[in-house]
Amino acid sequence: MGKGANLVPDEAEKSLSEETKIFKWSEIRQNKWIVIDNNVYDVTNFSKKHPGGKVILLNNVGQDATDAFTSFHKDMNKVEKYLKALKIGKVVAESDINQKEERKDELHKDFQQLRKLAEKMNLFKPSPWFYSLHFLQLIVLDLIGTYLIYKSGYENWFSYFIAVACLVTTQAQAGWLQHDLGHLSVFKSTKMNHFAHKVVICAIMGFSSDRWNNRHFKHHAKPNAIKKDPDIRFSYFYLLGKKLPEEVGKKKKGWLPYNLQQFYFFFTLPPSLIPILSAAETAIYLTRRKKFYEIMWIGIFSIRWYFMFVPILGIFATIKLLFLVRFFQSYWFIWSTQMSHLPMEVDYDQDLSWFRTQLITTCNVEQSAFNDWVSGHLNFQIEHHLFPTMPRHNLYKIAPHVKQLCEKYGIEYQCKTMSQATFDIYNCLKESGEIWYEAYNS
Repeated sequence: MGKGANLVPDEAEKSLSEETKIFKWSEIRQNKWIVIDNNVYDVTNFSKKHPGGKVILLNNVGQDATDAFTSFHKDMNKVEKYLKALKIGKVVAESDINQKEERKDELHKDFQQLRKLAEKMNLFKPSPWFYSLHFLQLIVLDLIGTYLIYKSGYENWFSYFIAVACLVTTQAQAGWLQHDLGHLSVFKSTKMNHFAHKVVICAIMGFSSDRWNNRHFKHHAKPNAIKKDPDIRFSYFYLLGKKLPEEVGKKKKGWLPYNLQQFYFFFTLPPSLIPILSAAETAIYLTRRKKFYEIMWIGIFSIRWYFMFVPILGIFATIKLLFLVRFFQSYWFIWSTQMSHLPMEVDYDQDLSWFRTQLITTCNVEQSAFNDWVSGHLNFQIEHHLFPTMPRHNLYKIAPHVKQLCEKYGIEYQCKTMSQATFDIYNCLKESGEIWYEAYNS
């Protein structure tokens, strides 16, 4: 806490002004600066050099980004070197007033204490055994799938089906492992996390680690925020929440019959996201940014699949096999991730506290061995969003403490059954579609 935090605002400002320049929140918002631990930083020029991308910084300008900053950065000593050159002053502690959220500063303090508790409980310490067994799972399943294709090819449809199931599971579970590596939660070393991330997402899965980081952290920083979260940016095809459908409907816009989106969603986005949309977006992203190093890494995946399947199936049958694997992988991914976000609040950025933002835009699914495995422990989506760098095998341990903090501030902690969470995808799409339809026809 900065000096003067225990004084009343006027006394704090007088004390601080003797040492450094003090800014009001109106100045910070006007000049699009960022506040971290009551320090004010001008990131105007640095945003272009930011390793996490320019947009994620700009999405937080004019706001207190302390909790977001702490949640995403593991090596604080390294980051502090950059911050020193960007610091331009301070803001009076506890002066961030948001009419849309009461007790914002108090909640921020309590969340910081919760984070300290998690650190004291060693919940940010990864288990080598857990991740070693998880990686071994990928190798075994991939080898089984390859062996079955090598032995039977298309001749035995049953063994081909088992092979596809093994390869789909490999890709889906690799997706959860790369997710952990991308969040720097597997190894103590940031460099080792980055290297292993490339191995898994590029060489094993055939996608870009750079693109994933660029996109996924925007989602974490501003989940379900219109124009800021890329994971909900498909308004030409689907309308989510209550505000956006009403806005689009009042403008008499309707590219599709959104009142039927609860039906066509399941036959459009899930089968096309990974096989078509993600593949195309990856190619465009890497080409425009000239990420040749990433392209070389992804080339390992292509070479691996070529030598594993082309000699047996031929080039066209191998492409068909890949598309089939991507098809089922895509359904698995959409089902496991979107049931925790789509039914939750979708709105413009309200500059709420980090804790409240994650709780109103995220829900959990009940814990079980199957739910943990099939979702990569993202059934604890709330805890993961609050503590992105926490190894997923520890998320359940902090959950009771998160619930206690929710009870203190009257924030709903939503935890659903798997079936309820699945049906809620349908229900929320139906509700949003009806809002659009009524606004469009009024």
